[in-house]
Amino acid sequence: MKKYTVIALLLVLAAAVTGCTNTQKGAGIGTLIGAGAGAIIGHQSGRDAEGALIGGAAGAAGGALIG
Repeated sequence: MKKYTVIALLLVLAAAVTGCTNTQKGAGIGTLIGAGAGAIIGHQSGRDAEGALIGGAAGAAGGALIG
């Protein structure tokens, strides 16, 4: 079941970034990577949601700068 969820999310991401500017693509991809990394790091301290939120915000900013 988890495998299908990941595949569905990747397809939605691919459709969402089609036709976007490089800045928008960078921000979207950065948000996903940052949220994933933040959730993993936050899990170590028992704060998954807070880690994902902070990581997502930082990833969005970094991705937009790079894009």
